[in-house]
Amino acid sequence: MERTAVVTAGTAGIGLETALGLAAAGFAVTVVGRSAERGARAVEQINAVAPAHSARFLAADLSSIDQVRALAERIAAEHEASGDQLAVLVNNVGAMFPDRRELGGVEASFVVNHLSPYLLTELLLPTLRAGAPSRIVNVTSGAVGVAKRVFDDVEPPGGYYGFHWYGRAKLVNLAYTLDLAARLDGTGVSVFAADPGGAATDMTNGTLTDPKIVSPALRLLWPLVRRKFERSTSGPASAAARPSIVAATDDALSGRTGVVIGPRARPVAPFRPATDRRVAEAVRRLSEAHAPLAVR
Repeated sequence: MERTAVVTAGTAGIGLETALGLAAAGFAVTVVGRSAERGARAVEQINAVAPAHSARFLAADLSSIDQVRALAERIAAEHEASGDQLAVLVNNVGAMFPDRRELGGVEASFVVNHLSPYLLTELLLPTLRAGAPSRIVNVTSGAVGVAKRVFDDVEPPGGYYGFHWYGRAKLVNLAYTLDLAARLDGTGVSVFAADPGGAATDMTNGTLTDPKIVSPALRLLWPLVRRKFERSTSGPASAAARPSIVAATDDALSGRTGVVIGPRARPVAPFRPATDRRVAEAVRRLSEAHAPLAVR
């Protein structure tokens, strides 16, 4: 029986480096992504590093709630049939949009950065419980600090600014992560958040050079803001993957849950608003309304 790990958006960048680290730690890794070509390259690279356990690629567009459901169904069915232990789920998927978009009638950043990992996690909980001790790692971001903290609806009032909307979706997901950790405490399923700090990735390349992604007040300081963005995304993806790898594998975290692993791959205090029970309750309502666990 193999111990398996699933890494979403795992065919390049931080996700691929996370998959490589998990494979080196002895997991049979499944990487999820949209491109079969990139998936094949990722599997070849992972198998070259850790040939003892064959990696594989599963195609899914995680911006589609329907495809998230299909992916969860397939993973759950395969693990039930094989008896292999789903030991780690890393929700690495993320996206920032310079202009407002909708996916299935819901603002795109909220879908990709929260609803998608939320739904995949919830649908795989029975499989993760069956494979316990197991771990869930949700990738967060320092951008939570610029989020509007209004949770009556998917979007707060006011103009659309991609970086702030990305940060808000990540804040929603962080609140969900900490709430889930409390909910699963004692089940053998540990839940962590991992902050990669930043790296040059497909998401950051280009997007963070556009001043319209920030609010008008920050645009007045754009030279300073841009330099900060450039510094935060100058590191290698391998370093940015370390927090996720530590969260998924470090024996020192055994028996712990609800821990945030910071950019230096050490536990840090969670962003305080994400620990507010009122925020968690609002997030739960929004999540259940826009990504119900049962198909209606």
